[in-house]
Amino acid sequence: MLHKAHLILIGGGTCSGKTTIAKAIGRRIASLKTVILSHDNYYRDLGDLSLEERARVNFDHPDSIDQEYLISDLKQMLAGEAVNVPDYDFATHSRTEGTLCIAGADVIILEGIFALYYQDLLDLSDLKIYLDSDSDIRLARRLQRDILQRGRDIESVLNQYLETVKPSHQAFIEPTKKNADIIVPGEKEFDRVLYMLNGYLQHEIVSL
Repeated sequence: MLHKAHLILIGGGTCSGKTTIAKAIGRRIASLKTVILSHDNYYRDLGDLSLEERARVNFDHPDSIDQEYLISDLKQMLAGEAVNVPDYDFATHSRTEGTLCIAGADVIILEGIFALYYQDLLDLSDLKIYLDSDSDIRLARRLQRDILQRGRDIESVLNQYLETVKPSHQAFIEPTKKNADIIVPGEKEFDRVLYMLNGYLQHEIVSL
């Protein structure tokens, strides 16, 4: 019998809580081998560009993701094959071979701002979730994350947000709501959504 894993996609704006709900879903199906991935690992490698050129790249545009590489790896994972997930260094904007090896997963949860954008990705999925979090809360979280985890300063984070993050959200990410099976209106609704999903998770996934 051929291995067929289930794919759950979680999209939404920057710092909307995608990883939080992905982990919460993973806990609900703890009896299965569940893997949580971020499409951030599949940003295009810009190692051949100068640091100044890398800094000018819009990382909030769908073209910044190596879609072909991501889809190829996911197809292998869904078939149960072993895949080494790449690592991405946000300080140098370079991609390297990673140490995380995935094989034989029952459920793959992919989260990212463009998780509901690419049609090839949507075609592979079993469940699509969009997190519709407040923009002010998302900006506050992004400031904290980029300053503490990525070595950025406040001015550069705010400039990037106004120049590329906000316009790209309105142009590319907000419209992907229409591709979602479920729209979650903020983190306060996580528990209610997980309760609603419980039937699906138990009957469609746990009964593999």
